[in-house]
Amino acid sequence: MATEKPHLNLVFIGHVDHGKSTSVGRILLDTGHIQQHLIDKFRKEAEAKGKGSFEFAWVMDNLKEERERGVTIDVAHKKFTTDKYYFTIIDAPGHRDFVKNMITGTSQADAAVLVVAGPEGVMAQTKEHLFLAKTLGVKQMIINVNKMDATQPKYSEEKFNAVKAEISKLLTMVGTKPDDVQFVPTSAFVGDNVVNKSDNLPWWKGPTLVECLNNLEIPQKPTKLPLRIPVQDVYSITGIGTVPVGRVETGVVKVGDKVTFAPSGAGGEVKSIEMHHEMMEKAEPGDNIGYNVRGVGKSDIRRGDVCGPMGNAPTVAKSFDAQIAVLSHPSVITTGYTPVFHLHTAQVACTFMELTKKMDPKTGQVKEENPQFLKTGDVAIVKIQPTRPLVIEKAKEIPQLGRFAIRDMGTTVAAGMCLDIEKKE
Repeated sequence: MATEKPHLNLVFIGHVDHGKSTSVGRILLDTGHIQQHLIDKFRKEAEAKGKGSFEFAWVMDNLKEERERGVTIDVAHKKFTTDKYYFTIIDAPGHRDFVKNMITGTSQADAAVLVVAGPEGVMAQTKEHLFLAKTLGVKQMIINVNKMDATQPKYSEEKFNAVKAEISKLLTMVGTKPDDVQFVPTSAFVGDNVVNKSDNLPWWKGPTLVECLNNLEIPQKPTKLPLRIPVQDVYSITGIGTVPVGRVETGVVKVGDKVTFAPSGAGGEVKSIEMHHEMMEKAEPGDNIGYNVRGVGKSDIRRGDVCGPMGNAPTVAKSFDAQIAVLSHPSVITTGYTPVFHLHTAQVACTFMELTKKMDPKTGQVKEENPQFLKTGDVAIVKIQPTRPLVIEKAKEIPQLGRFAIRDMGTTVAAGMCLDIEKKE
C-alpha cells in the first residue's frame, strides 16, 4: 500500500508556461504512474488542436476548458510514489486569474518545486510565487531550472548558473539561505534529469529532480497543537446525516470527542470519522476527512467555519494585527481599503483600520511609523477588521491558521500573517 510510506504534499509553482504541468507529467510517466500510450493519445489530440508539446501537461489539465485554452485552472491532485515517499502533487496554476486556487493549494504544501524556464529565467510570477510560498509557510523548496534543451547554446551550464544566481538573490531577499535550497537543471519535455540522469547534461554531478524529492524531510505533524479543522464543504449523506469535510490542520480528533464550530457556535460529539470511504477512530494533521457531529445540522455551519475542541474553541477576531507584504497593487493601500482575505477555507472582506509601521523587507527593522500609504514591495504591520466573523489564529501559535492572502481585482495584492488578535466577545 502506498499509504505505508511517509506522505508529503508537494506543490509545483512558477510563471505561466515555464513547464510546471509538463514536469509533473514527466515524473508520472517516468515513475510508471501513467502509461506511454496515454501520452501518445494526448500528443495526437494536442497536435490536432495546434497545441504540440502540451501532451504531458494534459495529464494534469484534464478539464476540457483547460485543454482548449492551454492553461491550468483548477488545482489538480495527483499521487505518485518514489522508493522513499508517497506524494500528493498539487499542480498550482501559474496563471494570474487562478492565483487564489494557488493559495488554497500552497497553504497545504509541505514542499514546493519552483519551476523556472532556463531560457527566460526569473519572471514576474516567479517572484510572486516565491514570496507567496514563503509567506504561506512552505518550509522546503526545490528550484527546477527547466527547458535546458532550449537554452542558447543547448544545455548550457553558464545559463543554469546565471539563473541560479538570479534566484539565489530572490531567496536571500525573502530570508531563505540559497544553500538550504536544492537546484536542479532539467528538460521535462525531453525527459532529461527528471527521473533519469541524462547524457545531455554531462556537467551536472548533482541529483535528478526525483532524487531531490527524496531528499526532502517529512515535517513533524502538529499533533500537539489544539485541534483545528477548517470546513471546506458540508454535505448531507443519507444514513449518516450532516457531514462537514475538511483537512485536519493541527491536533488530533477522535470519535467521541466534544467539538465546537466557530464562528457559528454549533457543536456536539463526533459520532464518526471517514477518510477515502473508510471509517476511522481518529484523524491527524494532513488527513482529509468527512465527519459527523451529533446535533449539528447542514444549515448550522458553512465553508470557512473551523472545528475545534469544546474547551479550546477556534479564535474569532474582532480585529487583528498582521504583518503583510504587498506583492502587487496598481496604486496605493490606505486606511479604509477593504479587499478579500483568503485564510484557510474562509474568504472574508476585511478593512485596513491602521497602517502601524513600515518595515525594511531585508532587515525587518522599522522604517517608518504610521505611514500614510503602502505600495508594491512594502512590508508593513497593519490593523485589520473583518466585515463579518472570521476565525484566525496567531501565526506563532497555530501557523496553519495564521497565514493569509489578500486579493482584489482578480490578483493577489498581498500576503501576510497574524501577529495579535483582539477577540470577539
